[in-house]
Amino acid sequence: MKVLGIETSCDETSAAVVAGSSGDARLASCVILSQDVHAVYRGVVPELASRAHLTAIGPVVERALGDAGASLADMDLVAVTEGPGLIGALLVGVSYAKGLSVAADRPLVGVHHLEAHLFGTSLDDPAALPPFVALVVSGGHSLLLDVPAWGDYRLLGETRDDAVGEAFDKVAALLDLGYPGGPAVEKAARGGDPSRFRFPRPMLHQGQRPGDPDYYDLSMSGLKTAVLHAVRASADLAADRPHLARGFQDAVLDVLVAKTVRALEQCGRSRAVLGGGVACNRALREALAAALAPRGWTLHAPSPRLSTDNAAMIARAGLFRAHEAGRPVDAAARLPFPGLVRA
Repeated sequence: MKVLGIETSCDETSAAVVAGSSGDARLASCVILSQDVHAVYRGVVPELASRAHLTAIGPVVERALGDAGASLADMDLVAVTEGPGLIGALLVGVSYAKGLSVAADRPLVGVHHLEAHLFGTSLDDPAALPPFVALVVSGGHSLLLDVPAWGDYRLLGETRDDAVGEAFDKVAALLDLGYPGGPAVEKAARGGDPSRFRFPRPMLHQGQRPGDPDYYDLSMSGLKTAVLHAVRASADLAADRPHLARGFQDAVLDVLVAKTVRALEQCGRSRAVLGGGVACNRALREALAAALAPRGWTLHAPSPRLSTDNAAMIARAGLFRAHEAGRPVDAAARLPFPGLVRA
């Protein structure tokens, strides 16, 4: 089975072709076009993102098909991100996918963006299969999930306010490091002294039992405020910048690692799967791997290319959802994703 995936949820226009079956899929092509214009504004401007998708989506789809050595007629299914994301950007992808579906007389399936992040890791690492605990951290979302099987998702924890990726972006703006903030903060932190600034670890010591509401949830707003106060108090921001970046990053990673380990222990899992744009952070990967290895647990993380928003994960998830092909697709529908329940 060959699936054409389309992703336009935020500021990447992407198309990909995945071939195989639900249990054995391979990536035939993946094209990702990032929108650089948002760097000027230090954040994504929804109207500009939608206009850029309109301009790029046709050529991106054609390139993905060409790289796979295939045509639209060779596709068995079209899969598209139906949410969550910027509504205007989503509508560009959904409308284009609907047009392709009608023109080629191929079934269309809508895919939830966050569920797709779980499937995306398996394209790089075939061992990233359920059961596992998943940490999905991106610019707009932060989730900790127990995944007994594909399509069966238990929500353990989520952010109470800002997502982890959003916090990186805002701290990068405070430190005048540019946009996107994740790579910039990580780069600056490499030269920082971890003892110079020690920021609070939000919600790390609240909820000491699995039944407590705070046991797995995350919060980034107080940490951002602590960084803001430290920036304002700095007499030499240029000199303090790497140390502030290191202090902030260490605080975030300590919380993410601790809560992931808690989830693995309580759910009885031996595999952790990392997904979302923040999965590109090398320090996060190293910290998680170091915490899991002594216990005999394994970490499965996607390559940087498949950590960001991409159509390969959409096509891969579309394979799993293929039995629902042909149903109407609505950019605002079916959220949260199918099979997700609060633990």
